[in-house]
Amino acid sequence: MVHLVDALLMAVIILNFIALGSSRIRSSVRVVGYQGVILGTLPLIVHHSVTWRGVVIAMAAVLLKGLVIPKMLEASLHPARAPREARPFVGFISSLLLGAVGTGLALLFAQTLPLAEAHTGLLLVPASLSNVMTGFWILTTRRTAIAHVLGILVLENGVFTFGLLLLDAMPELVEAGVLLDVFVGVFLMGILLKHIDRELSEVDIAAEPMTILREE
Repeated sequence: MVHLVDALLMAVIILNFIALGSSRIRSSVRVVGYQGVILGTLPLIVHHSVTWRGVVIAMAAVLLKGLVIPKMLEASLHPARAPREARPFVGFISSLLLGAVGTGLALLFAQTLPLAEAHTGLLLVPASLSNVMTGFWILTTRRTAIAHVLGILVLENGVFTFGLLLLDAMPELVEAGVLLDVFVGVFLMGILLKHIDRELSEVDIAAEPMTILREE
């Protein structure tokens, strides 16, 4: 069971590198969706005792993180007209190198933590820290609004992964509330992007910028 959990967490870390090195927004959305599916199944594997409430939370995580939220973001790609992240503040190669360094430091840091014996052999802490750093990096170095939303989701995936260490002591309803908050935030972001696109589509700034400014 430990080997299965570590394999899934390693897949999550690899998906972080794909998100850091990809310029296609649609590919990054799918990466976040794949992460959501993997993380949604982990509560059923990490702990030996599985309750019906844990099954409900796992199903909700898979549906929201892996299906609903990615589909909403893909639906907002066309109105926002942002198929690629063309000019990030930090290049993709540099982002990959920094992501590799951050993941290595996370592995070293995890070895210094006084974890429970059941969690010492797992990659929960390195994977969670890798997600947090990846999400923060995407959030601060990318230019498009959808990429910022993806950064928030990857960061929240890291918090969710770290919460698996405290699943016995943490009520599942708290995690459900976090998932619902993310769902509402992405939903509102989609509405905002569509509204901005609708307003700006009527203004051709490139055609007559000075004339528009004089009229204002």
